[in-house]
Amino acid sequence: MDKKPLSVTALTKYIKYKFDQDSHLKDVLIKGEVSNFKRNVRGHFYFTLKDKNASISAIMFASKARGVAFEPKEGMSVVVSGYISVFEVAGSYQVYVHSMDEVGLGNLYQQYLQLKDTLEKAGYFAEQHKQALPSFPKQIAVLTSATGAAVRDIIHIINRRYPLCQILVYPTTVQGEQAKDEIVKNIEKANQNPNNDVIILGRGGGSIEDLWAFNEEIVAHAIYHSHVPIISAVGHETDFTIADFVADMRAPTPSGAAEIAVPEKRLLMRDVLQHQQRLTDILNKQITDHNRYVSQLLARPVLKDAARLLHPLEQQFDHLLHRLLMRHPQKQLSESFEQLSSQRQQLHFQFKRLVDHHQQRYRDLHQRLQPLNPRLLIEQGYMLGKVDGKLIKSIDDVKLGQTIELELQDGLIETKVEKKNAKEHSNE
Repeated sequence: MDKKPLSVTALTKYIKYKFDQDSHLKDVLIKGEVSNFKRNVRGHFYFTLKDKNASISAIMFASKARGVAFEPKEGMSVVVSGYISVFEVAGSYQVYVHSMDEVGLGNLYQQYLQLKDTLEKAGYFAEQHKQALPSFPKQIAVLTSATGAAVRDIIHIINRRYPLCQILVYPTTVQGEQAKDEIVKNIEKANQNPNNDVIILGRGGGSIEDLWAFNEEIVAHAIYHSHVPIISAVGHETDFTIADFVADMRAPTPSGAAEIAVPEKRLLMRDVLQHQQRLTDILNKQITDHNRYVSQLLARPVLKDAARLLHPLEQQFDHLLHRLLMRHPQKQLSESFEQLSSQRQQLHFQFKRLVDHHQQRYRDLHQRLQPLNPRLLIEQGYMLGKVDGKLIKSIDDVKLGQTIELELQDGLIETKVEKKNAKEHSNE
């Protein structure tokens, strides 16, 4: 005989009925570690209780949650009381918590706090070691699971906000035992590519166990020593890992990391237009100010008759030109020639005067000496006697027997002295 199939709803209701009828599940006291804790907008607590080998979902409604005297945190060890039932919509069982008491911190959370304290003291979280993100990255390296929602969100947001940026995905295991080694290897690979300007290291949310690879010390060292700025985008907004503290920038979600990494083109265009308008306003103001200044200059009397400005300059130019021409070699040579010509004329005139003066004096002397000219005496019948070319003035100038010359008007006569008679002088 064939069995009649059950609907999912019927089966789930039956399982819920069995849970609700079990007296052991109506009032349970459970000890476990809080993981993946969330408080929704209505004040309900959603979290997971776990130990080393198992976990169970838990919910504490706001009416009960208000009675909890502490804030549940990741890794906190608690004791809860409540009942176990089935949530039919999800087909899962969970504990409905009535009360919660703190016991202590879980082992993983203790390790997390110890490593956080050690790295903080070593300066791994210090602001002076944080690298600034580039304003306009050309290429972004994304280290996350190649098939998760995180990588799709990052690529979509970057392409929408800043399509000029290239995206290089390094498929990375982000959960499990091998995740830490793969994260470190891909950080090193991303640093070896000189085109990478920013690294986004991220994954979606999860429990402390799911995110534990980002709390490993070797991952913290790799992030700290990266020369490419790293944005940590691990988990949800309330999740904090060691990677978040060491990274140059922490984003609440992978989507948030994409928004931090690149500018938005719409805002860039707005800024460009604002700067353009500001520059236009500044330029227009400068043009207006210069026009006003030029108008004020043109209104001055001296500029209304601009030629007046040139008159002193023209006069000064003429003066300088005259001085220059006066000192020109050709001008000086011409003047020298003129001076030489004038001096030559003066010299000629002076020489002529001097010649005329001497000629006149010569004539005067000649006229005065003419009566004393022996030639005139000869012409009048007198003779000149000479002995050895000397004029005979006295009988003492000749000797007896000496030959003498007698010069007459028409010739010479030579004669010999035979007798000398001295003239008697009267005493009267």
